[in-house]
Amino acid sequence: MSSHPPQDTAKTIAGLTPARRRALDILIEANRPVGAYEMIDLMASADGKRPAPVSVYRALAFLLDNGLAHRLESKNAFVVCGHCHGAEEPVVFLICEECGEVKEATSPGLARELSALTSEAGFKARTRVVEIAGRCARCAGA
Repeated sequence: MSSHPPQDTAKTIAGLTPARRRALDILIEANRPVGAYEMIDLMASADGKRPAPVSVYRALAFLLDNGLAHRLESKNAFVVCGHCHGAEEPVVFLICEECGEVKEATSPGLARELSALTSEAGFKARTRVVEIAGRCARCAGA
């Protein structure tokens, strides 16, 4: 599964199936990383029907492929895309180990440095995602 921005975000969102819409709504409402099996539980508690894991994974794959969500490898979980960015732009996730908050950021400087690093190594990057664990400003100040 990859993360590519949609060609037309409005058309993509308008074309969401009920399962895809519910998965996106759960990620938006959670405001934190959500695993696939937790998503199944949240969907079941909302309407009483437990979706099949494959249908949840398909919904998540659609969200990833259309740039509406990201997968956090370190958490094996998903988050809603925090802002619009290009498919080639590196994304940095700042993950609070105390409260679970995840902030998404991009940086033109980081993009240049990563491009230089990969070019010098003769390496063709498939993804450019950095996950940084630590404490958010709120938790660090507590």
